[in-house]
Amino acid sequence: MPQGLVFNLIDYLTLVDWTGRVIRDDKRGAITDTIPPILQKLDISADHWIELSTRFEKRFKGIAGSAQSIKKLCAYFGLSRQTNRSSSEVLYG
Repeated sequence: MPQGLVFNLIDYLTLVDWTGRVIRDDKRGAITDTIPPILQKLDISADHWIELSTRFEKRFKGIAGSAQSIKKLCAYFGLSRQTNRSSSEVLYG
């Protein structure tokens, strides 16, 4: 048996998304048919998702998230430097 998953990440996310959609609506974890696929819902391209999932620690030191969430967090804590904002704008859209 090979180590790790025997298929690529996008196929895995598609499988997880599909599985959540076949779970009954009255159960926790169900994803309705009206919700778009996970990467579309997150508004993250497949290429950016691969970058985020394989190089996250190289791209981000400290705060991570959307540029808007970084801006809010820095304002809340009174920080003038918005660490990782440029990477967030590129990768999180």
